[in-house]
Amino acid sequence: MSARPSLFWRIAIGNAAVLALACLITALVFSPPTDIALREVAVFVGCLVLTVALNVLLLRRAFAPLRQLTAFARRIDPLSPGPRLQVTGGESEVTALAAAFNDMLERLEAERRESVGRALAAQEAERLRVAQELHDGVGQSLTGIVLQLGRAARDVPPDAGGEAVLEAQETARASLEEVRRIARRLRPEALDDLGLPSALRVLAEQIAEQAGLQVDVIVQPSLPQLGPDAELVVYRVAQEALTNVARHAGARRAELRLERASGRTRLLVDDDGRGLGDEAAAGSGIHGMRERAVLIDASLRIDGAGSRLGGALVTLELPR
Repeated sequence: MSARPSLFWRIAIGNAAVLALACLITALVFSPPTDIALREVAVFVGCLVLTVALNVLLLRRAFAPLRQLTAFARRIDPLSPGPRLQVTGGESEVTALAAAFNDMLERLEAERRESVGRALAAQEAERLRVAQELHDGVGQSLTGIVLQLGRAARDVPPDAGGEAVLEAQETARASLEEVRRIARRLRPEALDDLGLPSALRVLAEQIAEQAGLQVDVIVQPSLPQLGPDAELVVYRVAQEALTNVARHAGARRAELRLERASGRTRLLVDDDGRGLGDEAAAGSGIHGMRERAVLIDASLRIDGAGSRLGGALVTLELPR
């Protein structure tokens, strides 16, 4: 099935047909066919072609803002807000449409930012609740089990099952450490107690220990104080980026930098692996990072070409 002509060409062809019909009727009325000379036919056809060409040029100029609007609408990314359509030319219905489109984008981005903020706030609240339950509930129960097994191991001789009790105690102690690790991951205590730079260092140490990865942390001194929301976004983006490096990049070394450049605070996570790959790029982790960036009007880029270590470079740039 052939594609339908665009609105521009439908109007241009319609205008050309109307012009040709009008000229033909005029010629037949004022010049009988027996009196029409070849020269007159040539002049008639030439004037008609010139008129149609001028009509096409004028229509193309009038439709230029509409074509810009169509191309811009196709490039819109809801997770990369900010760009607006700039329409040149005088006031017209098309420029009014472009202005209304920009206003609509403003409203949609504001509503999305509010909805993302509510969703992430609910997510963080649930993380905190689960972390507290793990720490106060499961953690306390496992601590009690470890202590009870320790007392039992002292009372039971090795040949009567004391070694099995000690093994059970070690298993319970390992489970307790795992519960504590999950609780810390759900709600970073270091971020609340020590601030963002220290929390990033603790995060890097934890991921390096778990994944057997060398993670270097470079924090520029005298960085401006960030708000609680911005600090949490930076921490979560760093956490997800390092987790993706450990899971998907096949890297041996990663670098986390928090610095100030061009008047903006930015986080960079670099690695020497093969990049994040399609699996990580299509996953929910990167989508979540982009949503968090939208929440504080920050920009997020993942660019393999910009990596100093040869892998993928994740850059979160905060607003001024």
